[in-house]
Amino acid sequence: MITNLDAGERDDETEELWRLFDLLNIACGGHAGDDASMARVARCAAEPRPRIGAHPSYPDREHFGRRSLAIAPADLEASVRAQCARLGALARVGHVKPHGALYHDAARDPALAQAVLAGAVAALGDVTVIGPPHGALLDAARARGLPYLREGFADRRYLADGRLAPRSEPDALILDPAAAAAQALRLADVDTICVHGDTPGALAIARAVCEAVRG
Repeated sequence: MITNLDAGERDDETEELWRLFDLLNIACGGHAGDDASMARVARCAAEPRPRIGAHPSYPDREHFGRRSLAIAPADLEASVRAQCARLGALARVGHVKPHGALYHDAARDPALAQAVLAGAVAALGDVTVIGPPHGALLDAARARGLPYLREGFADRRYLADGRLAPRSEPDALILDPAAAAAQALRLADVDTICVHGDTPGALAIARAVCEAVRG
């Protein structure tokens, strides 16, 4: 099972955390991150593992990219292109994963899905896409012939209908490493397991999850 981490969103993230993962999704300015933070994570990936991906979002640093924005698809495409190009100027980028509200909105709205992929491809060329197991983002990637990794989350609660529990709910995050590892093993029909670098106790959670999924 491929593991991935949303990285470069906090100043206190460590190289020890990053090196546990196969893929790092680096915040590239939309919701968090700047040239210095991107370069810091990229230096960790000078060896074959971990590999680097772009983690673009709505241009919304105030709310950390976790609220939906009313934005024209053309403007979103331009923002995603600029974010991905900013990371691409610092490192070789092999995949893209939308962040936060954009991740969920692009899975629901074909126009937003197309905008995300058009921006990413314009900046980076053909890349692997990481996203939800179903929805418009998957369909758009397949239509473009882009490889797609269906993702599950070890450190987030799921609702009965398969959606992620809103972060506003008190138990939306899984903070116990053993519980996160158990959830990672239960997730079906996914190609990659994610841990968030900004989850409290991320390092302990990451160690437990990576150990569990790698046997």
